[in-house]
Amino acid sequence: MVTGDLIRRARTGDGEAFRALTEPHLRELQVHCYRMLGSFQDAEDALQDTLLAAWQGLGEFGGRASIRTWLYRIATNRCLNALRSASRRPAKEWDVPTVEPPEPTRLGEVVWLEPIPDALLEEMINVPLGPEARYERTESISLAFVTALQVLPPRQLAVLILRDVLGFHANEVADMLDSTVESVNSALKRARASLQRGRPPSAESEPAPAHGSPSEDAIVAKFVSAWESADLDALVALLTDDVFVSMPPMPFEYEGRDVVARFCASLFGAGRRFDLVPTRANGQPAFGAYLRASSGIRHGTGLYVLTLTGDVICAMTRFDNSVLPWFGLPRSLPSDSHHTPNRTSRGRARDGTAARARRSVSQKHAIQMASIYKPIEPAAQRQH
Repeated sequence: MVTGDLIRRARTGDGEAFRALTEPHLRELQVHCYRMLGSFQDAEDALQDTLLAAWQGLGEFGGRASIRTWLYRIATNRCLNALRSASRRPAKEWDVPTVEPPEPTRLGEVVWLEPIPDALLEEMINVPLGPEARYERTESISLAFVTALQVLPPRQLAVLILRDVLGFHANEVADMLDSTVESVNSALKRARASLQRGRPPSAESEPAPAHGSPSEDAIVAKFVSAWESADLDALVALLTDDVFVSMPPMPFEYEGRDVVARFCASLFGAGRRFDLVPTRANGQPAFGAYLRASSGIRHGTGLYVLTLTGDVICAMTRFDNSVLPWFGLPRSLPSDSHHTPNRTSRGRARDGTAARARRSVSQKHAIQMASIYKPIEPAAQRQH
């Protein structure tokens, strides 16, 4: 009855009623758009398009499905339109000065991939999945899974997410896509087969340790120590034989411990030294990377996201520094003193920066969520 009253008020132009109807679903819709598009920025645009379309089309909402299902229908089709028409983010050339990397194993296809902050995913914990969902929540947002989704044809991508990730019934998905149950089942079968063929060898490995567990803390601490001290031997000891490194929007990909060791050696050999500030992305350990300068100021160069299996690292993805603000991380870190900080003082500074980032990131994204209603408010005021 409450929902019915909100719908009636929203149809008369009550913007607050529309917000009350839709706001409980915003975060999960944003994550849905992210899975579809593989880009955090594109997902925000698609979410705003979804809200505008819902506001403009509320008079056509017939009540046969829930508001949540109706919003998923709009969001999915907005993402499909974006996939069919978009010029995706182009690949970038190698742009690390004084570093000559080894020849890559191959050039990646999904150069538009972007990470999503865990602060946004925490609100998804209590969102129920449908009875037919086949993926655990953590797996369905991992970088490996989101990357694999991006090579599927758009319609197969939409069907697999709606059926196997979110657990909608086949008839619900058919209605969302203006299709038939037979067509949905056929697309799902092809999507599952394609996803299985594209699974990396590490997908069959030991699962990652739980978030915040002693096992995860131990491997993360070893990685930070090795990377900050440029200890190549210690770093290589943490890697699987088939470790995989990628760095969108640069297309370079390296697979295998030997070539990854040569790649890291090219960074450390150029005299580049980093401080790492911990955060989390896509349910995985991540770090803002800050290059030390002679002035003591450390400049943000990117974000590293680790994929763990057991007590070792099976993949590392490096994103450019444009993503740091999404995680509440600054573009640079000030000098702690007039001398180069030792490991203990760097650790204290790192922990302090991480704590400030955790406090600010949820607030920043709450403001961003509120701002997506701005284009709707003038229309609501005109209707009054």
